[in-house]
Amino acid sequence: MAELKYKRVLLKLSGEALMGEKQYGIDNVRLMQYSREIKEISEKGIEVAVVIGGGNIFRGIQADGSMIDRVQGDHMGMLATVINSLSLQSALESIGVKTRLQTAIKMEQIAEPFIRRKAVRHLEKGRVVIFGAGTGNPYFTTDTAASLRAIEIEADVILKGTRVDGIYTSDPEKNDDAVKFDNISFTDAIAKNLNVMDMTAFTLCRENNVPIIVFDMNRPGNLRRVVEGEQVGTLVEA
Repeated sequence: MAELKYKRVLLKLSGEALMGEKQYGIDNVRLMQYSREIKEISEKGIEVAVVIGGGNIFRGIQADGSMIDRVQGDHMGMLATVINSLSLQSALESIGVKTRLQTAIKMEQIAEPFIRRKAVRHLEKGRVVIFGAGTGNPYFTTDTAASLRAIEIEADVILKGTRVDGIYTSDPEKNDDAVKFDNISFTDAIAKNLNVMDMTAFTLCRENNVPIIVFDMNRPGNLRRVVEGEQVGTLVEA
């Protein structure tokens, strides 16, 4: 068995990633792919926490220009993340992975409230812990929620799974001349105005020395390769 580089990780997935080839909602094929990848690293002894966005269902920012105010829209977005979290929980448990869902907004009938000590204990027992409803506060993204939870549970690293294989000088889907970074510092990423995470999330990681790896989650096996320490994606660190 390959040596594991990390013991406890926080995996950040976008809601859009769950759409797969669909225009909205949840693609069951993509959902099961992600679940199997998570199961693989969990069975290797990695403690896994997950934060999922809600952009495949609703974004708070969609409320701009509508009759829905920003705070109300952000709360709707938080509920969208809970829908995605429930779907991931169900998919993981269907393949034998023990999970716990904790939410920043209390909804005891379907999830535990977020309690740091309980979350850490679940991880220590080998359960995958999914954090839903963002931070529970408007004006904060799920990137910020991922950074905050990673710091609280003392994760070794944030693994940001995207559809691109790392951080580039510009959007590689639009610019063929874009150059990929294998490693970059927080300071350089800010100076180059690279869109890794929103600034609040990014600053939290920098100030608390939590590295970030941005990688292509859609390529089978990449999640395992990352936790085994292979050069996959882009590493952002101090």
